[in-house]
Amino acid sequence: MLSYRHAFHAGNPADVLKHFVLVELLQHLNQKDKPYWYIDTHAGAGGYALDSGFAAKNAEYAGGIAKLWSAPDLPPQLATYVDLVRAFNSGAKLRAYPGSPMIARALLRDDDRMRLFELHTADNKLLNAAFAEAGRSVKVEKADGFSGLRTLLPPPPRRALVLIDPPYEIREDYRLAFETLRDANTRFPGGTYCLWYPQLHRMESRDLPAKLKRLPVPAWLHVTLTTRKPSPDGFGMHGSGLFIVNPPWTLPATLKTVMPWLTRTLALDDGAKFELDFKIP
Repeated sequence: MLSYRHAFHAGNPADVLKHFVLVELLQHLNQKDKPYWYIDTHAGAGGYALDSGFAAKNAEYAGGIAKLWSAPDLPPQLATYVDLVRAFNSGAKLRAYPGSPMIARALLRDDDRMRLFELHTADNKLLNAAFAEAGRSVKVEKADGFSGLRTLLPPPPRRALVLIDPPYEIREDYRLAFETLRDANTRFPGGTYCLWYPQLHRMESRDLPAKLKRLPVPAWLHVTLTTRKPSPDGFGMHGSGLFIVNPPWTLPATLKTVMPWLTRTLALDDGAKFELDFKIP
């Protein structure tokens, strides 16, 4: 459970989808002057070197953010996300990638707050170092984000974006992710929740979207990005999905424009596709 290191996967197609949508959610919250909290249940190390260490081993970013880095036909809706990645790099070459906390930090305002959970000892140490100068605006906890989230809801400003992004290394994570989202929405139905999951052969992965869509929530959005056909041996991830509770009403139109381009750009074979469905009153 504590062996997972997101650095191996930093900047891959799943990160591209997740972080592009995260930027859209944060920008929507920023349209109102009232402050909000950003809560990350599995925050990771904060940021990642791509040209050395874990990320360089499999170079998954080469099939993800690297394809957007210099794309001549980048859709304007993706520009803010790619610009944030550029700002995380000191030069013209792609050498580093910001995790969810760093992307959020770039968009949060002075009165907004971040609450970050990371249980892995090494990543927690890196996360604390990354935010050592952030002061009271950021709090990092070495704790289980599933249970830790309960202690924060509802947040004092009554506005929040919660990212639920576990590694899913064990089957229990699927149940906990679902139950955490269900419980969080009960405690604080006014929040915006974004749950990420991998597309795998595993039954728990295949069943999760249908379970999420049966939650008693007034508005939701579900988007997936599949980059290749599932492997015959059942090994590996062939895509990923996001389920969002209380999404911005503008998000479906944005994704309808962007997802065809992302699918073409990040496709590994003719099995690449995207799916988008939603219920927004």
